[in-house]
Amino acid sequence: MSTATDNRQKADQPLAVTLSEKDGATLAMVRQALQSNRVALALQPVVHADDPNRIAYHEGLIRILDITGRPVPAREFIAAVEATDAGQELDRAALALGLEALRHDPGLRLAVNMSARSIGAVRWMETLAEGLARDETVAERLILEITEASAMATPERVTAFMTGLQRRGISFALDDFGAGQTSFRYFRDFSFDMVKIDRQFIANVHRDADNQILVRALVMIARQFDMVVVAEGVELAQEAAWLRLHGLDCLQGYLFGMPVTAPAPDRAEARRRA
Repeated sequence: MSTATDNRQKADQPLAVTLSEKDGATLAMVRQALQSNRVALALQPVVHADDPNRIAYHEGLIRILDITGRPVPAREFIAAVEATDAGQELDRAALALGLEALRHDPGLRLAVNMSARSIGAVRWMETLAEGLARDETVAERLILEITEASAMATPERVTAFMTGLQRRGISFALDDFGAGQTSFRYFRDFSFDMVKIDRQFIANVHRDADNQILVRALVMIARQFDMVVVAEGVELAQEAAWLRLHGLDCLQGYLFGMPVTAPAPDRAEARRRA
């Protein structure tokens, strides 16, 4: 090993230690919040592209609450916990909160995120079974979102899991579509009900020729398999106009609403009109 290489590695060590310590502190914070039940769902609307005043459904985004009760955005903790037992428990907490929200609001349709790691997990499956037993209408109003990367980690397992729950009326969305390494053989077998095109392809799509080509291709693939197509991360009216013109079914992003810990009254009214 050269002296220069050795010096670079030594210089990198303090940074690696700092990052490791930060991840450890984040993991401890999440575990404490879970033990204290300091968790909440922030709901963000997903609107119909042809009429953004009509809400198709909401996505429930898990939030950890700090000791003062303020929500901690997922980007602050997800990376540190997603491969740990705490990540699996966050999946279960999100499902439990989502099922409770659906039970209390018969007009709500809600998407909840999960990872393939939770498939077959005893506590997660028990939470789902209990929620479905309390209210038989919940299944047809529940959407489970699985990221493309997570689905491709264990495709056969995901396929069998989806098939069983789709028979009970639950829908599935493939999240971050286009961002991972989807094998089209597995994509055909998955039978997702909807796909959500990753936000990196939506940014400035009205004037980015590369993103326009990619979005058109992703929409064409989804249409071939009869899937509802949702655009993530829509922030500009120009983006929304282009996406509407090119056949997107639904749009989600800050342009239509920030994630909030409870639906505002006007959103509830919009759901009733839809």
